[in-house]
Amino acid sequence: MINYLKESTFAVNDVMQKAWGITRKHYFSIATLCFLMFITASASSLMAFFIKDVSKALSVIMVIIFVLLYFTINLSLFKYIFHLMDDEENDVKIVDTLPTRQQIIRFLIATLYFVGCILGVYLVVILVAFPFIYTGINLSIVKNVAISVGIIAIFITWLRISFFPFFIIDKGATPFDSIKLSLATTKGNFTKILLLLVVLGGGYLIYLLLNYLQWPLIAFIVNILSSFIIVPLSSVALTVAYRKISSEYKGDQHPDILHNIV
Repeated sequence: MINYLKESTFAVNDVMQKAWGITRKHYFSIATLCFLMFITASASSLMAFFIKDVSKALSVIMVIIFVLLYFTINLSLFKYIFHLMDDEENDVKIVDTLPTRQQIIRFLIATLYFVGCILGVYLVVILVAFPFIYTGINLSIVKNVAISVGIIAIFITWLRISFFPFFIIDKGATPFDSIKLSLATTKGNFTKILLLLVVLGGGYLIYLLLNYLQWPLIAFIVNILSSFIIVPLSSVALTVAYRKISSEYKGDQHPDILHNIV
């Protein structure tokens, strides 16, 4: 177990070092795409607030437009990072990294599968916990245990299948295959991915700690630095991590789900 944790730590270090090198060299272009995503999300919230009492139909249309725009920028960011990893010598314009219509459609369908997987796991936990209601165990205990197990199960499921956008952009995978490939390639890499998320989330954890200690000014500074550094770095690090685990994957290109759950 100790050796496995050491190997996982070294793997995370390799990912972070490569991600930092790419981010530092191309910071402004990567940060620009991240900022566009932030502006799109913020504009969507403001638009929904201002037109919610005007027309529900218009509100729905605007939500769809902003969601599509946000996803388009997000996929464009991934494609741009892939270019930087594969061909750092030649420059590319951001507009040239826009995803194709097919990639956007596949991503949207895969997102529905993604949500379905999360809801499915939640439903399984409820079904498993339901019989315990009739065993005489205190209902609040059953409820608390079910909620705790459900949260853990949902988090693990989310982590295992969250790499699906990369397979659509990088491998041209179909929506369902992208979910299956994410599940297959993350098998045995859960600890590494979890450690990577802990490292990337370190800035936010420090921010929460400083808020808890009631140091608002320092917390604000840390939050600003985190927003301008950690967010672009996270996007690159996750893309680098995907490329690493997918390159080490030796399984079937059309894996089944059951053999890759655990």
